[in-house]
Amino acid sequence: MIEVKNLSKKYGPIPAVKDISFKVDQGAVYGFLGPNGAGKSTTMNMICGCLAPTQGSITVNGFDIIGDAVEAKRCIGYLPEQPPLYMDMTPFEYLEFVALAKGLRKEELYDELEFVMEKTGIADVADRLIRNLSKGYKQRVGIAQAIVGDPDIIILDEPTVGLDPLQIIEIRSLIKELGEEHTVILSSHILQEIEAVCDHVIMISKGRIVADESFEALTKNETLEEAFVRLAGESLDAGAAYAMERSSDKEEKLSRKGKKRVITESEKGAAYYEEIFVDEEPEADDEETEDEE
Repeated sequence: MIEVKNLSKKYGPIPAVKDISFKVDQGAVYGFLGPNGAGKSTTMNMICGCLAPTQGSITVNGFDIIGDAVEAKRCIGYLPEQPPLYMDMTPFEYLEFVALAKGLRKEELYDELEFVMEKTGIADVADRLIRNLSKGYKQRVGIAQAIVGDPDIIILDEPTVGLDPLQIIEIRSLIKELGEEHTVILSSHILQEIEAVCDHVIMISKGRIVADESFEALTKNETLEEAFVRLAGESLDAGAAYAMERSSDKEEKLSRKGKKRVITESEKGAAYYEEIFVDEEPEADDEETEDEE
């Protein structure tokens, strides 16, 4: 259903995702697991077409996320880490707006809204302002907007962050139910969450895929925690990665001090160029000085 090939993303000089490839097949709950700053949200945003990759390709049900963006996005329901809610609307008003934006017709729209609200357990608060709802209910409204229109693929980025234990249990139960009818990708750094709901684990560390296998296979000889520590335990968070990049840049600038920048043709061909830094040649004495000597 989703095929990612040689995907990379840089923020300026900083690589967030480095040449990753994986496939997501139909009918399973995939856990996209990694430490904070490992590249999870960046990858989710690129899969959903919210962020352009630096290089690589993504196809969703055979549609390229860049070249056939409209058709590809029709197949996806997405809940970002921060739910895209309008606080001055009620859940019913908000979901009606989302359904119209997704192209649902009037005759099917209200049946769809009723189904979605019942599915996510928000029917009892449908007429309250979203700003007055608890964090758990706001997350439910966010999940509801993701499943409006019955997309084949549902992508949830950190769906239980900030919830209390009871709310977490309820959201996990809902994700399991969604996995019975949809392909679900759940991005998280919480091991218990992946263990509770996922059939397959894709683990990312330092912007690279370090594991891509079924949950059973990954935990056959060790616990998920042990596998995580072994494969991703040394991953840097985004702040540390940025600090290292800045330090590297500073060292590189110092090594260039007193050198001249030269543009030269690359081995890739005439359309490309490379920068090199060479030692400055000492200035030759002028002719007058030579004559005087």
